[in-house]
Amino acid sequence: MTEILVIEDEADLREMICFNLETEGYSVKSAASAEDGLGLAGDSTSLILLDVMLPGMSGLEMASMLRGTMGNNTPIIFLTALGTESDLLNGFRSGGDDYITKPFSYNELFARIAAVLRRSRPENAENEVIDLGRLKIYPDKGLALLDGKEIIFSRKEFDLLTLLARNRGNYLSRSAIIDILWKDAPYVIDRTIDVHIARIRAKLGPLHDLIRNKTGFGYYISI
Repeated sequence: MTEILVIEDEADLREMICFNLETEGYSVKSAASAEDGLGLAGDSTSLILLDVMLPGMSGLEMASMLRGTMGNNTPIIFLTALGTESDLLNGFRSGGDDYITKPFSYNELFARIAAVLRRSRPENAENEVIDLGRLKIYPDKGLALLDGKEIIFSRKEFDLLTLLARNRGNYLSRSAIIDILWKDAPYVIDRTIDVHIARIRAKLGPLHDLIRNKTGFGYYISI
């Protein structure tokens, strides 16, 4: 399960973020300060949600320490009320991978998390294989094999299947999928995702129930 570390000093917001992440299927750890967060950032941490304005050490200082003396390359998304261009640049300079200003919607947060996790994984690595048992996906080759036989998907169907496979066990809402795969196509609606999912399921045949949907949460791969 993908583990996310949340570092936010505002207790109510921290608890709400953790609750929503756990609802999406993520494993969550949390801390109220950068000092405590440093002790929780381990090898199992897949991503850090980091508030900039923290008591004691700031989020920017923590990110710089992680990237510098600690040699930790875990993806970081900054959460902050500071939204000027200068603030954003400072966030990226300190080692952040993305920057979300408060207040934010949870659909936006989930979409950003999925995008950063996708970029941090070896998407274009040669010979990468996503092994789902009888189904094998080769992202760099655009190839999917079911019991050793190729399944022919359209480009978007393949991208959608790969996105779900990379985030298996975690829910992805329709809006999050649209933000990731159709971000430059404003005409895309929720029904578009449902149609693509139906086509993928049909082509998966005996594994059609690999992709599941939970009302109010989104699609996910169960394996």
